[in-house]
Amino acid sequence: MRNWKSKLALAALLLPALSFAQTPTPADALALDQQQKWPEATQAWRAITERDPTDAAAFAALGVDLAREQKYDEAAVAYGRALKLNPRLPGVQLNLGLAEFKQGKFSGAAIALRAALAADPKSAQARTLLGMSYYGARQFDLASQYLEPAAKADPANAELHQMLAQSCLWAKKLACAQEEFALLLQQSPDSAPTHVLMGEALDGLGKTPEAIAEFEAAAKISPNAPNLHFGLGYLYWKSQQYDLARQEFERELALDPNHAQALAYLGDINWKNNQPEGALPLLQRAIKADKDLRIAYLDIGAIYLQGKNYSDAKAALTQAVRLDPAQPDAHYQLGRLYQAQGKTADAERELQKVQELHEKTDEGVGGKLPPSAATPKP
Repeated sequence: MRNWKSKLALAALLLPALSFAQTPTPADALALDQQQKWPEATQAWRAITERDPTDAAAFAALGVDLAREQKYDEAAVAYGRALKLNPRLPGVQLNLGLAEFKQGKFSGAAIALRAALAADPKSAQARTLLGMSYYGARQFDLASQYLEPAAKADPANAELHQMLAQSCLWAKKLACAQEEFALLLQQSPDSAPTHVLMGEALDGLGKTPEAIAEFEAAAKISPNAPNLHFGLGYLYWKSQQYDLARQEFERELALDPNHAQALAYLGDINWKNNQPEGALPLLQRAIKADKDLRIAYLDIGAIYLQGKNYSDAKAALTQAVRLDPAQPDAHYQLGRLYQAQGKTADAERELQKVQELHEKTDEGVGGKLPPSAATPKP
């Protein structure tokens, strides 16, 4: 009896394999596809490709069913085999691009989608997916080129316009960004993130008062959003409205006591107000939280220089120069330091650099805030 039960169990395990006692035909696989029996269809196409490893169409069909099962990595392999056998097989490059995209492999997706678009230049799907792939790969200039016609063709698609607006912003195509964010704000006037991004675009265009208005609107809508008060404070600071800037930096620190940039710029305001004793602790906390804050090292160096602590002043100012050697202010402070030490040649060298360098344009608020891009979804 026990032997009979074992044989019955073994027969049951073999049933799925026995369902294809003969190698299935493409007609069998297509019939399973029509019944939406994706696992069974996948099994059939696998058997067909094993029987004939040169059947490009079977590999392409296998890729489709694997994608339907959300096995995108296996689908990409199948599509690749199909294209190796027949590079001109219609639709396979597009499917390969989509499978790579679904895995978050945006650079690989772009390669396949460029080929798909070359084969069919009128394919809106290939063009849109290519733009989204460039966006996901953070190649924002290319993303904007492909997303713009897609967005224009679909005015109601807010996600697509958001992606285009952000691509234009980060590619420094600020007029395009402003236009797109204005459209988004018409559709969703209470979107704090859109107000912030609109503010970034306006500030980049030199319209800092208008940028401040956008950040103020965002702060009213979402007063506890991370980095928002810092961004508004930075715009006030940039406009030399230091009292208003202080309020916003303090609000940011109330939400995040270790916000490095808020600490640094609050310390800078204290230093500008000739309050070194209030500035130094804030600046030291800032570089403890972020070791790459140039403004903090610059101010610390200037404070130590004023106090004739030349050793620590030189260390801080040298670090400020290392972080951005093209800014003349740290070179100027180093020149003053060397003058105070009687190092005439060193002082002349640093002050000569000040004359050679042109003051950089103040960095826009967009360069201070972290990117808010989400992973695109088709």
